[in-house]
Amino acid sequence: MVVAEQLAPYAGVEPDQAWAQEVRRLADERGAVLLAHNYQLPAIQDIADHTGDSLALSRIAASSDASTIVFCGVHFMAETAKILSPEKKILIPDERAGCSLADSITAEQLRAWKAEHPGAVVVSYVNTTAEVKAETDICCTSSNAVDVVRSIPADTEVLFCPDQFLGAHVRRETGRENVHVWAGECHVHAGINGAELADRAAANPDADLFIHPECGCATSALYLAGEGTLPPERVKILSTGGMLDAARGTGAESVLVATEVGMLHQLRRAAPEIDFRAVNDRASCRYMKMITPAALLRCLREEADEVHVPADVAERARASVQRMIGIGKPGGGE
Repeated sequence: MVVAEQLAPYAGVEPDQAWAQEVRRLADERGAVLLAHNYQLPAIQDIADHTGDSLALSRIAASSDASTIVFCGVHFMAETAKILSPEKKILIPDERAGCSLADSITAEQLRAWKAEHPGAVVVSYVNTTAEVKAETDICCTSSNAVDVVRSIPADTEVLFCPDQFLGAHVRRETGRENVHVWAGECHVHAGINGAELADRAAANPDADLFIHPECGCATSALYLAGEGTLPPERVKILSTGGMLDAARGTGAESVLVATEVGMLHQLRRAAPEIDFRAVNDRASCRYMKMITPAALLRCLREEADEVHVPADVAERARASVQRMIGIGKPGGGE
């Protein structure tokens, strides 16, 4: 796969008032709804009709009366919207915006893994390609992954993919040793490490810690809390949607956030009186940031890039997503 650093993002457009007016004019002309993931550039988040996690946005797309959906996120997210809304035109401003986590397992690899464990139930994080979802029994989000696995009979093997850190969280919470975890990761979340978290927490002793379960530091944080190094009530393992809920309810004056830095924009909007700081201010997804102001303008002007999912793949993938929606808290997303 060609990595994002080798791809020149669409550039040359400043997100000024003229840009915003043109984006909104074109969206109205196309009858399009603009959706932006929490990790997008602030200007993209601010111009969108809806901002949130990928599954919540896909569900908004499915319930919208609009026939055209512009999904400002990475490719698997736009695919999920297409899976849930096969009759709608789904556009992504730059189809080259991939995902290191989704790319860490292919449908062929999953089929081979399933062959090694006949009878196992496959649980795949929603951050996967349509082809992988089509080979999956039940999808999950970070907020309902534990509930999904608990819904499976205790004596049944579970193949959990692709995120090893979320998988470790599921094994820890369920206590199940028959959960086999794929060794995939998000390069951004994996790079937020335990030593870095411990240093930041020690320097900010009164701060709450909001930690995404995809992070490499999640296990370290729980270990430190268990040892008493960190007050357990300050350590919160949360999905992005859960972070927003917690931000509105926390009594802390400051919060250290371990996830992609784009999330800080939504947190600061939700609770402007709180000082939100990144545990790692370099945790920026180069794929997410390929959705530039120029890319969005191009998308609306040219109706590019349209996302397609083969009907048979979409049908099988839709079943795994719908099973997930019936369990736990599916709206909290990744």
